[in-house]
Amino acid sequence: QVQLVESGGGLVQAGGSLRLSCAASGTMFGFNAMGWYRRGPGKQRELVATITTGGTTNYTDSLKGRFTISRDNAKNTVALQMNSLKPEDTAVYYCYAWRNYLARRYDYWGQGTQVTVSS
Repeated sequence: QVQLVESGGGLVQAGGSLRLSCAASGTMFGFNAMGWYRRGPGKQRELVATITTGGTTNYTDSLKGRFTISRDNAKNTVALQMNSLKPEDTAVYYCYAWRNYLARRYDYWGQGTQVTVSS
């Protein structure tokens, strides 16, 4: 069974940095794309960034320049470097991955890791 496990969340002051990591286990196969979503207090879940096997990235416009996504295909890991953090970045961050297998799409989610940015 595929599991995505996040790490690296925590409490940081505004202007600081955090690096989130996510490792997939329970599979020998890769994913078409991996990425991060987040859900802030009282908000809907939103896309942060995704990255394909080939390295194509997609960011929510408001986060470009502050967040950087990277991936290690061989290890099935994805990371999110977050710089110049703001209190509005406070959220639970979820690792996400999807793959196609036998003409079906499979989506996977991690349990989430809390990021809190203090002002």
